[in-house]
Amino acid sequence: MSSEATGPRPTNGRPATVPHAQVAPEGSLEILSQTEVSRLRQVSNEALHELFRRCSLAVLNSGGQLDDAKQILERYRTFEIELVQQDRGIRLELRNAPAEAFVDGKMIRGLREHLFAVLRDVLYNRVEVEGSGRFNLEDSTGITNAVFELLRHARCLKTETPNIVVCWGGHSITRNEYDYTKEVGYQLGLRGMNICTGCGPGAMKGPMKGATIAHAKQRIRDGRYLGITEPGIIAAEAPNAIVNELTIMPDIEKRLEAFVRVGHGIVVFPGGAGTAEEILYLLGILLNPDNAGIPFPLILTGPASSRDYFRQIDDFIATTLGKAATVHYEIIIDDPPAVARRLRAGLERVQSFRRKRSDAFFFNWLLNVDLDFQLPFAVTHANMASLNLRRDQPAHSLASSLRRAFSGIVAGNVKDDGIRLVEAGGPFELTGDPSVIRPLDALLSAFVAQKRMKLPIMEYVPCYRIVGLPSPATQVKP
Repeated sequence: MSSEATGPRPTNGRPATVPHAQVAPEGSLEILSQTEVSRLRQVSNEALHELFRRCSLAVLNSGGQLDDAKQILERYRTFEIELVQQDRGIRLELRNAPAEAFVDGKMIRGLREHLFAVLRDVLYNRVEVEGSGRFNLEDSTGITNAVFELLRHARCLKTETPNIVVCWGGHSITRNEYDYTKEVGYQLGLRGMNICTGCGPGAMKGPMKGATIAHAKQRIRDGRYLGITEPGIIAAEAPNAIVNELTIMPDIEKRLEAFVRVGHGIVVFPGGAGTAEEILYLLGILLNPDNAGIPFPLILTGPASSRDYFRQIDDFIATTLGKAATVHYEIIIDDPPAVARRLRAGLERVQSFRRKRSDAFFFNWLLNVDLDFQLPFAVTHANMASLNLRRDQPAHSLASSLRRAFSGIVAGNVKDDGIRLVEAGGPFELTGDPSVIRPLDALLSAFVAQKRMKLPIMEYVPCYRIVGLPSPATQVKP
C-alpha cells in the first residue's frame, strides 16, 4: 500500500481537505525493526508530535498561496497525523489533510517522499543528535559534527567531484526575476552542475526547474535537487515538487551551515530579509581571517531590472562591513551563461584546492564557522533590541549581528512564533550606530517598497522599527 484516501470534503468556504488517508513509506523507513517502530511511536507521543504535525502540514500544503505560517496553521487547524504500528513496519494516518496533496485518492509520490523525510529528520535529530549526548551543541566542533551527521543520515553527502551550486533568493520575486532564475539554472544544468536551494517557491524553485530541462537534454538521469529547510520556515516556504533530496535541519543556523558545508559555490538572486541574512552569514564566515585563501565562488545575479537592487545590496555591504567584504563576491547582471561559466571555473578551483589539502569533496571541513554563527538565536524583543549593531568590532562580528537582525525580521514576517510575538508586543526595535542602522533602514525600506517582505497578494505591515533615526513610519525616536 502506498496511500489511500477518501474523497475531498465540501469546502463551505474553507480549504478542501481529505477526511482520512493512510500512507506507507518508501526507502529508508520502509523496513524497520520492532524496536525502531516502538521508538518512533514513543517519540511521536511526546511534545515532538506538534513539531512533526506542523512540518508535515507544510509539506502537504506545497504550492499554497500563503507565506504566513500562522495563517496556514489556523486554516488547517483540524489537520492531524498519527504514527500507526503494523506487522511490516509503520504507516501514517492523516485526517483533514490538504486535498491538493492527492490525485484520484492517491497521495502525490513526491509529497509522500517529503512527508517521510520530515519524519526521518525530525525524529533523528531529537533522538540521535539532541537526545543522544554524542554531540556538544554548545561547542563549534560539536555543532559542525551534528550538521554532518544529519546530512549523512539524510543521504545528502555523496563522494563526487564538486558540482553542487547553492542558489539563494527570495520567495516573493517578480515574474521577470523568476524566469531569470530558471535560465541560470538551465545554464548550470547544461554544464553538469546540480542545484541546492532552500527548497521553497520563487528563486528557490526556478533554478531547479531550469536545471531539470538542461539535465534532460544532457541525458543526466541522476540530477540532484537538494532542498534544505528548517521547522520555523517550512510552512511559509513549503518544499517545491522538484526537490528530490529534502533535509529538515533543526534550526536556521544549522540550515545555513549545511548550505556552506555541502555547497561548492553559491549564486544569489534577488530576495528580501531572508536573502540578506544568507549573504551576511556567508560574508561573515569569509571575512574571518581563519578562512583566508579558501576558495568559495559567490555570484550575485539577476535580470537587468534588478540592477538597482544589487547596487543597494553592494552599497549596504560596503558601508557596513567595509570594502574588504565586497571582494568576496562578483555581481553579474543579465547574463546567465556568464554566471554558469564563472561557477564552473570556480568549482574547478575548489576541486584543486581540496585535492591539495586532502579535504572531502562532499563536506567543507576546512571552513571555520565561529560559534556566534552556529548558536541558535532566540528571536525576542529583548534579544533584538540588544543586538550589537556598532562599528567598534571586527567586520565578521558585525556581520553576525546583522545576520541575526535580518533573521528576527524573517521570523516576524512569516514564522508562527515570530508573528505572535509581534502581535503581542509590537514591532521589534533595532538600535545602533547611525553608520550601521541608517543603511540598514534604507535597505529594509527598499525591500518594503519592492514588495520583497511578503507575497505581493499580502499587505505588509513592518514587524520592526529602527530606533534613533528621524521620520518614516517604521522608525521611532528613543
